[in-house]
Amino acid sequence: MREFLQFEFLGNTIETYFEVFAAIIIALVIKRIISKYLAGLLFRLFERAGRTFHKQAFMQFVVQPLETFIFLFIVIISLDKLHLPEFLNINIYRTNVRQILDSAANIALIIAFIRLCLRVIKYFALVLEEKNIETDQSHTQLIVFFRDFFKAILYILGVLLILRFAFSYDVSKLITGLSIVGAAIALATKESLENLIASFIIFFDKPFITGDQVKVQGFTGTVEKIGLRSTRIRTEQKTYITVPNKQMVDTILDNISMRTQRRAELKLEINLTADADDLKQIIAAIKNIIQRNHVEGSSIFLSDITKTSHIITVEYFTDMEQTAEEFNTLREEINLDIIQLLKSTPV
Repeated sequence: MREFLQFEFLGNTIETYFEVFAAIIIALVIKRIISKYLAGLLFRLFERAGRTFHKQAFMQFVVQPLETFIFLFIVIISLDKLHLPEFLNINIYRTNVRQILDSAANIALIIAFIRLCLRVIKYFALVLEEKNIETDQSHTQLIVFFRDFFKAILYILGVLLILRFAFSYDVSKLITGLSIVGAAIALATKESLENLIASFIIFFDKPFITGDQVKVQGFTGTVEKIGLRSTRIRTEQKTYITVPNKQMVDTILDNISMRTQRRAELKLEINLTADADDLKQIIAAIKNIIQRNHVEGSSIFLSDITKTSHIITVEYFTDMEQTAEEFNTLREEINLDIIQLLKSTPV
C-alpha cells in the first residue's frame, strides 16, 4: 500500500493526488458552514456598531459569494502542492505554463473577492433605500449614486489588483497617470463638482427635504425634487425654477416649513380725533376678538403716531398644524370682526 501511494504519476505521487482530492472534497462540504459562520460574525459587528439590519437578507446577499471565495481559496492552495508535469513545463512568449496558471488563479480569487464586496454594497444600498422610503423619499437618487460610485471604485480596484498580482504590472505609474487625468477633469468640471458636493451636504445635513416650503434667492416655493446638480422648486406663482445646489447651501435659506407657528400681522390707522381712552377701548376690544379665536400668542399695542393717524399693530400666532386654508379663514374672520368693531366705534 505504501509503495502504491508513493508511485509517481505525471510528476506527483498518488498520495499527493489523494491529499489534494480530499482537500477539495472537504472544501465542498464545509464551504457553506464556514461562509455562514463568517457572515454571522460580520453581521454581529454591524449590530455592535448600533446599526439595525435584516439578518436574513444579509445572509442571502453575502453567503453565496463568500462560499465561492472560500472554495476557490482552498482549491488553489491545495492545487499548489502539485508539481507541473515536465511535458507541460514549456515557455510561451516570455512566460511559462506555471505562471499562466498562477495568474489565472489570482484572477479568479480577485474576481470572487470583488463580487463579494459588490454584494455587500448592494445590500447596504437596499437597506438605505428601504429606510429612506419609510422616512424621507427625497434622497433615494443620492443613495443610488453612492451605490454606483462605490461599485465603480471596486471595478477599478479589481482591475488594478489583477494587473499587479496576475500580470506583475507596476501600477504606481498607472495610478499617477489616473491622478493627473482626474485632476484635469476636476478642473474642467469645477462647478459641476461643487454642485455635486453640495448635494451631499444637503443629503447629510438636511437643511430641507422634498415637500418643504423654502425661501431662497428671493423666491418662495415648495421643494419638488433634489437632484445631484440642482434643486427644483415650485414657486407660489406656480412657476418651476431650478436652483444650483451650491447656491442652496451657500446662501441664506429660510425653511418656512420648519417654523413652529404661523404669524399674522395687521396695522390699523385710527383717526387722530380718537383720544387715549378711545384707543384703550379699541385695543381691549381687539384683544377680546383675538382671544375668542384661540390663538397661541398675540400682541396688540399702539406702535406709532403719524401726522394723519394713530397706528395700532395687531400681531398674533397660530398653530402650525393648521393648513394654509384654515389659517387664511381665521385671518379673514378676525379682520371682519375688527372691521365691525371699528364701524361701531365713533372715532
